[in-house]
Amino acid sequence: MRSGSFLILLLLLMANASAQNIFVFNKQSGEPIRDVFFYNDQKTITGLTNELGIARIDDFHETDRLHFQHPAYEATVISIFSLKQMGYRIGLEPSYVDLVEVVVSANKWEANREEVPNRIEVIEKKDIRFENPATSADMLASGGQVYVQKTQLGGGSPMLRGFAANRILFIVDGVRMNNIIYRSGNLHNILQADVNSIENAEVIFGPGTNIYGSDALGGVIDFHTLRPLLGIDERWSTSGSAMARVASADFEKTIHADLNFYNNRWSMMASISYTDFDDLFMGNMHNDYATRPEYVERINGLDSIVANENPNKQVQSGYHQLNFIAKIKQQFTKDIDWTLSFYLTQTGDVPRYDRLIQYSGETLRYAEWYYHPQQWLMNSLEMNFRRKTRAYDHAVFTLAYQNVKEGRNDRRYRDEWLRKRDENVNIFSGNADFEKKLKWENHLFYGLELIYNHAESSGEQESIYDGTTEMISSRYPDGGSSSFQAGAYLSYKKNFSEKPFTFQAGMRFTYAYLNSLFNDTTFYKLPYESITLNNAAVTGSAGMTYRPGKWQFKANLSSGFRAPNLDDVAKIFDSEPGNVIIPNEDLQPEYLYNIDAGIIFGRPDNIRMEFTAFYSYLVNAIVRRYTTLNGQDSIPYDGEMSRVQTMMNAGSAYSYGATAAIDWRIVDFLSLRSIVTYITGEDDEGYPLRHAPPVYGSTTLSFHQNGLKLALSGVYNAEISYEKLALSERNKAYFYATDENGNPYSPGWWTLNFKGSYAFMDEVFILSLGVENILNYRYRPYSSGIAAPGRNFMAAFTYTF
Repeated sequence: MRSGSFLILLLLLMANASAQNIFVFNKQSGEPIRDVFFYNDQKTITGLTNELGIARIDDFHETDRLHFQHPAYEATVISIFSLKQMGYRIGLEPSYVDLVEVVVSANKWEANREEVPNRIEVIEKKDIRFENPATSADMLASGGQVYVQKTQLGGGSPMLRGFAANRILFIVDGVRMNNIIYRSGNLHNILQADVNSIENAEVIFGPGTNIYGSDALGGVIDFHTLRPLLGIDERWSTSGSAMARVASADFEKTIHADLNFYNNRWSMMASISYTDFDDLFMGNMHNDYATRPEYVERINGLDSIVANENPNKQVQSGYHQLNFIAKIKQQFTKDIDWTLSFYLTQTGDVPRYDRLIQYSGETLRYAEWYYHPQQWLMNSLEMNFRRKTRAYDHAVFTLAYQNVKEGRNDRRYRDEWLRKRDENVNIFSGNADFEKKLKWENHLFYGLELIYNHAESSGEQESIYDGTTEMISSRYPDGGSSSFQAGAYLSYKKNFSEKPFTFQAGMRFTYAYLNSLFNDTTFYKLPYESITLNNAAVTGSAGMTYRPGKWQFKANLSSGFRAPNLDDVAKIFDSEPGNVIIPNEDLQPEYLYNIDAGIIFGRPDNIRMEFTAFYSYLVNAIVRRYTTLNGQDSIPYDGEMSRVQTMMNAGSAYSYGATAAIDWRIVDFLSLRSIVTYITGEDDEGYPLRHAPPVYGSTTLSFHQNGLKLALSGVYNAEISYEKLALSERNKAYFYATDENGNPYSPGWWTLNFKGSYAFMDEVFILSLGVENILNYRYRPYSSGIAAPGRNFMAAFTYTF
């Protein structure tokens, strides 16, 4: 009894102590809002919320009224008496048209979006919670600005400005994800970032990103995961959230939880997510070519062709995924803090659906084709120094270790042997970044990056009958491969006080070394036993933004440099039916020269219109072409004669395009957003670029009032005719529909979607409901091997505390 009384007394004391603080949150998502400025009627007392949306109000009188202001939210006035009745919690309504937005990825430091000459898409936590995407790839696609290709359900390869895969730079919490085996085709490593643990994401379009890396030819995709947040006093507190989501098209089942345990000196955060997907159902209207009429199943130990009871069910597409993140942060002094982070992503077997629907004559080619193991592990240590010195005002040092395990497993129809090719990559990286503010609004950013990769590759085949094994060719050289990359950058920014003008310029020196060794040459008689590359280059950028009145004008000149990685120079693998890629020791780097410009018109209270255009010219473009090996144009690969291809340097390639967008606040509770993108490009032989998608876009009408938000949207893609289809895509005709001439082409499509969410009980609980592809349209997006979901009902429940 005494212990129970003591517990009640302790809870009352804690409640009384917390009553001196207020909590400010987003009414739509329940997320805390940092940097909310508030003051009394007389403007004699002010306050500012911290990262947790918490601020002290000890200095205010109980009769005061508080005015809350934030550039991304509606201004709100409320009395302290009313706040007390609400438990000292105040929700702010988002402002749906906002011209001043803070981003961090443009130069690794916080900057106003209007000062950045690059075009940037910002995806915030509130957007993620409302859209409820199943994966990080779906999150990027939901914004309507990034085109995403899918080879299988467990996939998602973004395309930026005609580039994809290893020509795009992926960043997670300041650490480069791109490694020595990042593919040049379609790349699905973006799923390593848990969408349920992403705090915000930024997409920087184009190569003007000297601070991140010269190889970001198409742009940078920068993910920021949940951070351990510090409190405002020594008392320990907790915050966090839990979420459960289900969806019908693939019977998705997702659970997620995150917890932050903190005081003003220490913070410990953990996040875990688990998602299970069943086989995906496509729509049932139009495009019969995309159906799944039959599949392979072992019956009594023998591969058999089984008729699909529902051809709209994409049998053998489901998989599951586990994500875990843990972080510890300590405020060592008021000017120094450090954060230690651990990340782990694991999947089960991920069927490669596009291979499972391939035919050899009249029979399915493969009985099995799946990725396993798929694992990403990372440890990182970040140290922040904010004490001003002559050399810097703010310095960040980041050390990281990553381990990536990938495996490709396949077996032909009625073949005894299951082929297994595995890769194990270790990556060590170090970054030092510095910011210095000089007199008269001059800013310097400079830093150094060092990266070391080591990859091991092996191959074996296993009998499905007795388990015996034999060696087969590995995907990459079996003697091991190493790479070292170093980069140093300097960037300058000048804000002119007398005019609304910002100028930015920068340069980066990059050195790249690669060494790869072939131990066993019995499988393929290559004319060399090792490959060594040494490359270096200087790239640069210069841009400006001019902001007279309601207008903004942006222009940017930039260059990029990408040295070939292991996947480019030394891969031996079947790229598509009947073709095999072989190494090329003579492969050279590619160089990009880019110009982009944009015009923005906006009134902060109701409208923002933006138009951006770009042109990119690629020299020494790395493309896939037919070749010979020892005078032969075909060689046996996994028991099949295959045409020989290799990655080689074309003379040049170009891409250009434009994006137009409008955000219009029609009335206080109703807003319209529409965006459309056009991209095209060719190499110097006149072939269309593989990663130039069709015209695509979306239009969304949103209703928002207090805790309720409803959105009706249309998503659309144009057709790509046979003449505009890349050569590599023509070789995968089974992906596509057939035109009147018998040639493959990618049909256009559109979908209608509805989503809604409601925050209730002081915004602690959020219920989200939605239906995607309402008309149940059957379609397969351009370059994708799996059809998109049909009519998909979704429900999610989120609890925050």
